[in-house]
Amino acid sequence: MNNNQTVKQQTGKSSPMQLLLHVIQGALIGLGAVLPGISGGVLSVIFGIYKPVMELLSNPFANFKTHVPRLIPYLIGGAVGFLGVANVLAFFLEKYPDPSVCLFVGLIAGMLPSLFREAGEQGRSKGSFISLIVCMIFIFVLLTALNYASVQITPNFFWYLFCGFCLALSVIAPGMSFSTLLMPLGLYTPFVDGIGHLDFSILIPGGIGALVTVICFAKAINALFDHYYSIAFHGIIGIVIAATVMIIPFSSFMTAGTAVVNGICLVAGVVIALLLDRFNSRVEVG
Repeated sequence: MNNNQTVKQQTGKSSPMQLLLHVIQGALIGLGAVLPGISGGVLSVIFGIYKPVMELLSNPFANFKTHVPRLIPYLIGGAVGFLGVANVLAFFLEKYPDPSVCLFVGLIAGMLPSLFREAGEQGRSKGSFISLIVCMIFIFVLLTALNYASVQITPNFFWYLFCGFCLALSVIAPGMSFSTLLMPLGLYTPFVDGIGHLDFSILIPGGIGALVTVICFAKAINALFDHYYSIAFHGIIGIVIAATVMIIPFSSFMTAGTAVVNGICLVAGVVIALLLDRFNSRVEVG
């Protein structure tokens, strides 16, 4: 996989429109990282930066010069989305949770065609579709089990290590939202509050857990893409589908009024995603 060449080509000449698009995409990834049920990793795959991010994490010294320049606009956008726009959307998520989630579901659903094209760049095999189905079923079972296992635990050093593991996993394993993993265990609120208040008793174990996870898993996942690109990418599509379906607020579609509003938001998300994909294609070609 000649990703270094690809990254060099993409970082060589970037038009203002390309930079603006990448900042917007980074902002959406930042939003996905903080909103419950949404995976920033999924959006990084959809926007085509998952592979370079994984390459940078798995071998930062070798890939720093070739990868960081391309990722800077995404990092800027991510910071804006995480710290700025996220507060606005978090307000809507709190006041209008179901329509907001439906909008994001539509966004992800609308990006699936481009994701499927990306997965088939090096061809498809029976193993590719088997990977998609197996990963989809696994995530369905895992998230369903977490939703039903509403076990409250007492946070401590070792549980915050686990929180760091989940946070890093949500970055390197698209579809795995750390909020989805932590909320059923009652760890999401104290962990996020600890980060927001710079509580080092939470930051230190969380950081250790995240660092160990990246060190242990980043190279393995990157190697998986190098040797089994199609199978790995189709597996990610399965994860994306399952994780997206699991956050759909089905109960809110039971009444006519909310069903109409949620349906409009869902369609709007799909349309926005398709327009963004078309815009992305035109900018990249240009």
